[in-house]
Amino acid sequence: MAEGRRRIVIVEAQTLMREALRMLLSSQVNLEVVGEGTDGAEAVHLAKVLQPDLMVLSLALPGIAGPTSLRAVQEASPATRILALATDRSEEAICSALQAGACGYVMEDASGEELFLAIGSMLAGEKYLTPAIATTVLVHFLGNRKLRRVPATTGDLSDREREVLKLVAEGHRSKAIAELLCLSPKTVEKYRASIMKKLGLHSVQALTALAIRKGLVANGSEPMSGRSG
Repeated sequence: MAEGRRRIVIVEAQTLMREALRMLLSSQVNLEVVGEGTDGAEAVHLAKVLQPDLMVLSLALPGIAGPTSLRAVQEASPATRILALATDRSEEAICSALQAGACGYVMEDASGEELFLAIGSMLAGEKYLTPAIATTVLVHFLGNRKLRRVPATTGDLSDREREVLKLVAEGHRSKAIAELLCLSPKTVEKYRASIMKKLGLHSVQALTALAIRKGLVANGSEPMSGRSG
């Protein structure tokens, strides 16, 4: 293994998906795929033997699966960060995975860019949630208490800022928003900073939550394809 490369294990039952993940992750100079598995038992074995930095773990595996597989992997290798690869967007599934030890939750239809963003965040010690499901988790854990204390309203925003807020809440990144609105990425960043300052918010998840409450986007809506940074 080259010095400085982070060791990753992939556990996915579907051969095509597993091979695609391996090719995608192996294309990065700072990542090395050191093991692959196809079911929950193999996930636990690989975690125990290889002690990887991160495991991309499908929640739809034969045998041990879902939160049970997450807990077993975490017990076998406590230092391994686990990225749950899922198809279920329900509140119960998301929160169960996080409570069982997942540090990230990404949908199987996510882009390669989002996968790299999730892995980069997790290897830096952070957690990662697909923007479209972040509000579900906020509402569950905060019981909407923090959201009710937001003092500002979207009425404080200009029409352009409301447009940018809506696109941010739908999961678009700055480059995509710039293309959609015929602006420069730098101008979009200025709008985002202004929106956060006016609303007293400090994260995309909080912006998304407010946008849903104000009816700018639908609760549970999926990010549009073609996002870019």
